[in-house]
Amino acid sequence: MRQQPLSSTLFSDAEMKQLGLRDLRDVSNFVPSFVMPSYGSRYTSSIYMRGIGSRVNSPSVGLYLNNIPLVNKSMLNFHAYDVDRIDVLRGPQGTLYGQNSEGGLVRMYTRSPLNYQGTDVNLSFGTALYRKAEVSHHSMLNEQLGLSLAGFYQGQQGFLDNSTTGDHADKMDEGGARIRLMWQPNSRLMVDFSSDYQYTKQNGFAYGEMSLTGGDTQDPYSNRQGNYKRHMLNTGLALNYRADWADVNYTASWQYLKDDMLMDIDYRPQDYMHMEQAQLENALTQELTLKSRTTGPWHWTTGAFYSYQALKTIAPVYFDPAMNDYLSKMIEDYAYYGMLNAMAKRMGEQAAAAMIERAGGCHIRMDIDPIPGHFRTPQHNFGIFHQSDIDITSNLTLTMGLRYDLSQAAIDYNTMGAMHLDESVMGTQVKANVISELQHEDHSSFEQWLPKFGLTYKIDKHGSNIYTQVAKGYRAGGFNIQMFSDILQTELQGKAQTARGDMNLTHTLEDYNNMRETISFKPEESWNFEFGTHLNLFDSKLQLDLAGFYMQIRNQQLSVMAGNYGFGRMMVNAGKSYSCGVEASLRGSAFDDHLAWGVNYGYTHAAFKEYTDSITGAEGKMVAVSYKDNHVPFVPEHTLSAYADYRIDMSGNLMKAITIGANVTAQGKTYWDNENKYSQDLFTLLGAHVDADFGAVSVSLWGRNLTDKKYNTFATDSPMAGQTLYFAQLGNPFQAGIDLRLHF
Repeated sequence: MRQQPLSSTLFSDAEMKQLGLRDLRDVSNFVPSFVMPSYGSRYTSSIYMRGIGSRVNSPSVGLYLNNIPLVNKSMLNFHAYDVDRIDVLRGPQGTLYGQNSEGGLVRMYTRSPLNYQGTDVNLSFGTALYRKAEVSHHSMLNEQLGLSLAGFYQGQQGFLDNSTTGDHADKMDEGGARIRLMWQPNSRLMVDFSSDYQYTKQNGFAYGEMSLTGGDTQDPYSNRQGNYKRHMLNTGLALNYRADWADVNYTASWQYLKDDMLMDIDYRPQDYMHMEQAQLENALTQELTLKSRTTGPWHWTTGAFYSYQALKTIAPVYFDPAMNDYLSKMIEDYAYYGMLNAMAKRMGEQAAAAMIERAGGCHIRMDIDPIPGHFRTPQHNFGIFHQSDIDITSNLTLTMGLRYDLSQAAIDYNTMGAMHLDESVMGTQVKANVISELQHEDHSSFEQWLPKFGLTYKIDKHGSNIYTQVAKGYRAGGFNIQMFSDILQTELQGKAQTARGDMNLTHTLEDYNNMRETISFKPEESWNFEFGTHLNLFDSKLQLDLAGFYMQIRNQQLSVMAGNYGFGRMMVNAGKSYSCGVEASLRGSAFDDHLAWGVNYGYTHAAFKEYTDSITGAEGKMVAVSYKDNHVPFVPEHTLSAYADYRIDMSGNLMKAITIGANVTAQGKTYWDNENKYSQDLFTLLGAHVDADFGAVSVSLWGRNLTDKKYNTFATDSPMAGQTLYFAQLGNPFQAGIDLRLHF
């Protein structure tokens, strides 16, 4: 990896154990310019790399597990176990890996039964009733056939309590199993079959109210405890044939996702709004790759890729009693003060108020039924690609790559809204039911050419090099489904003010075309310019990786108000941004390899170049505001990590060695909104462990966040009933525990 013109970080099995890495969120703490924070559940798999990321829709970082791409963003946050190696590649990888690898790529590999045999048992117990059990068995059934069986359970009582419901707000239980069968009948052919199932059940979205002045975050207090359940199954088949002229690799996968989410949208003890969402997806992927094996100055990789995602989403939104009370009062006040002000011009305010009261007053009740949402959003993706590495001299290598990518996205939606109006205004009685139904199909196609150019110059015989690279990346376009409740609410409220009887609203083709502008978004495109070096110093006892990058992002996918059509919020390609920074990694060993250490640092400056949004200003009018030069939200400016482990060899027969280790991670400043009104300052977390190695048995005592630092991993604002409050997800406090590992 360090011979390639790219910035990367690799983790071995031993390093993951020493750092206590349980999933990709933990991995991101030790990678420069890479963040995967805990946003409340495994559903929210937001990943940010080099200032690019997204909370909704398509991811910006790709993930491969045993050479199989995981295509749904909701599947990226999973429990990692029995892992042999993790590679993190930063910068656009679209030439070889296609869409949604605009920011980078993560590759995970589990242990191969052909290379590793035996049974491993890992048991953990910690504070907050954290518990974990992992069991894996790898064996050779014969000289050609290897079998791997693995399973796990992980759970915790949690650190946060919902003060309204009394539930543990971040309680979790999850488990799963994996089978991997590898057959190598001869030196040329390899067949690799794997199937991995995981189930998660957790209380989530433990957002507590945050003070903008003091920065303190309270425990969550929503009247409905959010939760998330997920079934995911990834089954793949990989064939590798080593011909004389090339390695021929074919992979195919079937990916199944079924999940269910409940979220209290207002995060408050009042019963304003909540939503449910259930996803059901079946996805197929196929990839054929040929990689040259011939000697000479030209080495190449070429291939083709196809994927199909059949996703069905059911997402009802509920307008609860407190919200209906608020909307009723708002319409009632609008009608009452409209009449009062008009009559006061003729007879004065007191006389006008008295006349309205004598005539029966003004009383309006409005109730909105739950808004159902049924959405089918299938996607096709096809790509063909080629990359050549040409040795111009013995030290200089030219890399050129190109990919053609075609994606097709469609949406088939069926949703409706119903508003019931009971109105008594100055003796006039009106009862009306206003109903609006939206049912339509739409589709879009997108084409992309993704080039890459790179130069690598070898400095010495130890593998040190310098490199430069220019590459294009992109994130898929398509349709989003998040705003249909806003569309219907806006429409129903507008019609309710003039309703004098039942109304069944109809929609023309022009209405649906306008709605298409609201719900569709184009691909996000970027160009990455990078210069770096990989240095092996002091006989490779010290490794230094350094990279500088500048990214230009066009058609940035942003969420803005749909001011032109009055249909709530929409995802559009409304802005441009840029991201620049440096990444540095230094790792080494000393004292005859008894001391292992590493330091990683990333600086990222991500800001808007063009971004104008519409917000509600004075007197309820929409006004334009520019966020030019503001920091892109959710992207930490600094990411820092350091670790050191010292092994003391023991001369006794029972204990082989004792390892003492410590690590520190830090990130921030992170802005949470486009206005850069509120943020999380730079915070630092300290961890440590002591391991005792008895050969087949090892015991580890560990601690996380040893200083009990309070910090927020996520924050948002919630305007409800005319009042905007701010909410945040607290990070985990101090935690300690013990691990027991057995190998036999």
